[in-house]
Amino acid sequence: MEILYAPKFVRQYKKLSPEIQLLAEKREEIFCKDPFDSRLKTHKLSGRLGIYYAFSVNFSYRIIFDFQDKEIAHFYEIGPHDIYD
Repeated sequence: MEILYAPKFVRQYKKLSPEIQLLAEKREEIFCKDPFDSRLKTHKLSGRLGIYYAFSVNFSYRIIFDFQDKEIAHFYEIGPHDIYD
């Protein structure tokens, strides 16, 4: 799976601690093999974010994304649960 990164995602990622960055990279590896791997807790969002999906980096951090097609995902945001606001 190819991943495209929104500029906002890149800015948010750079502000994360090195530990969270490393964990996000490991989760991305899992995501590339299977976006719906149970370890990621991938789910469809609802409400105004209903066109997006999210998966867990850890208990606190999430990545919001969508699928451009079967082989391309677009990562929009990464951060704590308040990225849904």
